[in-house]
Amino acid sequence: MTEAYPSFPAITACGLDTMQVNLGRLCNQSCRHCHLAAGPDRKECMEWSTQRIILSVLERDHFNTLDLTGGSPELNPTFREFVAAAAGIVPHIKVRTNLTVLNKPEQSNLPEFLAERGVELVASMPCYTRENVDAVRGNGVHEKSVAALRRLNAIGYGAADGSLFLTLVYNPRGPALPGPQAELEAAYRRELAKEHGIQFNRLLTIANMPIGRFGEQLQKSGRFGEYLALLVDNHNPEALPHVMCRTLISVAWDGRLYDCDFNQALDMRLAGSLPQAIRDFDYPALAERQIQTAVHCYGCTAGAGSGCMGALVG
Repeated sequence: MTEAYPSFPAITACGLDTMQVNLGRLCNQSCRHCHLAAGPDRKECMEWSTQRIILSVLERDHFNTLDLTGGSPELNPTFREFVAAAAGIVPHIKVRTNLTVLNKPEQSNLPEFLAERGVELVASMPCYTRENVDAVRGNGVHEKSVAALRRLNAIGYGAADGSLFLTLVYNPRGPALPGPQAELEAAYRRELAKEHGIQFNRLLTIANMPIGRFGEQLQKSGRFGEYLALLVDNHNPEALPHVMCRTLISVAWDGRLYDCDFNQALDMRLAGSLPQAIRDFDYPALAERQIQTAVHCYGCTAGAGSGCMGALVG
């Protein structure tokens, strides 16, 4: 996969601000762009014993942000216990949600639970139109997502004061780079307010990674090489200093450590003699580590850059 493309520039970490924790691959959806191929049939799930180790590391090493992802992180059986405990340790918690999971009967009071703890919600909403959302995420998902957003708005998420921060996430429908983030945010804000009375705080634009379920689709359609070339040709050196892996560590559902959620999907372990599991966490060593890279990393530096954090340069 890498022979036909230039090696990604070498990068090193410059501290650790964020711990991103994948609570499992189980999800109530099977989105076409999912780099982890999460879905209802996945069994991987982080156990409470691993979560307890994470909490002890967070308390000892003073991270600023805990970023919870999946699958649907909300479907982890001890999700609420973990969030409640972490809220007393970490200044900022964000949960990456697909929105539709919030409509499940067993999650009836989850938005209120998260609001009480000031948790930021980072919600996948690949477009504001029904056609595009349902094409990427399945029939009926747009309607369910709108219902969840209205419910979140009703308890204060997305209000202008930012006290309960609601972030939406845009992914292109196919093998293309995201458009300008500011322009897309303006369009989302206008259309969601006009059609559904929905408000939010910000929009992040994220490029699809050529791995997981999206990578498989590219292979089947014969466009894999074309998309990789697009990413490489649009590499932006100005985005490189801001890629998320420089200040983030990723913890998989089984406690293994990775440079990012994308490397986790590919099982690209940390370099050399670095600790490989959360039980062996060594902040000084990991804060200055050499980051493992491959051609998929161009997905984080193409155009305005993205990763999990939205556009990296203006």
